[in-house]
Amino acid sequence: MMTHILIRSLDRSAIVFLAIVAGVGILVPLLNLLLPPTSFFHVPTYLVALFGKYVCYAILALAIDLIWGYCGILSLGHGAFFALGGYAMGMYLMRQIGNRGVYGNAILPDFMVFLNWKELPWYWYGFDMFWFAALMVLLVPGLLAFGFGWFAFRSRVTGVYLSIITQAMTYALLLGFFRNDFGFGGNNGLTDFKDILGFNVQAQGTRAALFVLSCVTLVIGFLICRAIVTSKLGKVLIAIRDAEPRTRFLGYRVESYKLFVFTLSACMAGVAGALYVPQVGIINPSEFAPGNSIEAVIWVAVGGRGTLTGAVLGAVLVNYAKTVFTSGMLAPYWLFMLGALFVLVTLLMPRGIIGTLQHWWAPWRAQRAEAKAERAASTPQANPAE
Repeated sequence: MMTHILIRSLDRSAIVFLAIVAGVGILVPLLNLLLPPTSFFHVPTYLVALFGKYVCYAILALAIDLIWGYCGILSLGHGAFFALGGYAMGMYLMRQIGNRGVYGNAILPDFMVFLNWKELPWYWYGFDMFWFAALMVLLVPGLLAFGFGWFAFRSRVTGVYLSIITQAMTYALLLGFFRNDFGFGGNNGLTDFKDILGFNVQAQGTRAALFVLSCVTLVIGFLICRAIVTSKLGKVLIAIRDAEPRTRFLGYRVESYKLFVFTLSACMAGVAGALYVPQVGIINPSEFAPGNSIEAVIWVAVGGRGTLTGAVLGAVLVNYAKTVFTSGMLAPYWLFMLGALFVLVTLLMPRGIIGTLQHWWAPWRAQRAEAKAERAASTPQANPAE
């Protein structure tokens, strides 16, 4: 039943997108592992980690597009859910260091020994087990989103007011995680990871495996989002986006729909953060910065709000541009360029890249469908009696 729903939700563009992601997910690790470094087609390990970071950002963009593009919820705080998932995975990775840390303490992470902590805080218990950490990656962002959404949506907070509240939530978490007595490493965060599931996190094979896992997660996330937006649930979400009062008047429990999709989106963002941390090797409070959440919204706007594939494209393109332009003489001006990009896209291409292309192709597709219908109507039908 579930397989039938997923297959039915895919069109030609979605199949092409999945084929591209699958091809990249297979080709990049093979070119990294099988070819010698002297080969022209060899992909260096640092690029594998960089591409993996782009894929994690693409998952985050998918999560934002699901609520903003299809339900009209503009969240400027999804970086918080991304960071919470990253901290949950970082806590597991810190527990795996054991006595190989600088201070050789088998229980306490190095920053706790440095700050004269005497025992491990209760909320660190269980993070020495991967299954528990994986559960917290989903549970912590999901519970925060559920609690936040329960009060916000039932109070009918919408529009710019909801965006401001989500941004305030992210900033509050930023201030909390900066404190040394919060138990998460303060300003320095969590770093110096050694192993993940018994494998060296810095090893070439581990980096390639994490990249493949990120691509698989992107495919799964895309299929889930696609199944939702093409179902009856998706039609209700679009109705809420376009005319929330009318949808409520028709008898739909708008708050429940918004709460469900907002919680699901937060869980997706948490998974993206968990995959991000072992590939970049650090998680610190800067991930909670409100600017990160705003930047993620820009990815979706550039690629195309309400298209899913556009969100992924926007995340990859903007972050690739960020990698290029922050390493040269244009580095001090990157934020101005990013702001200008958002303004230009809003004025010249309000539908984003993919949305604009779909708008241009729509008349041609309609004309083609009309011609096909005319040909079918003009074709003489065989008489069954003959």
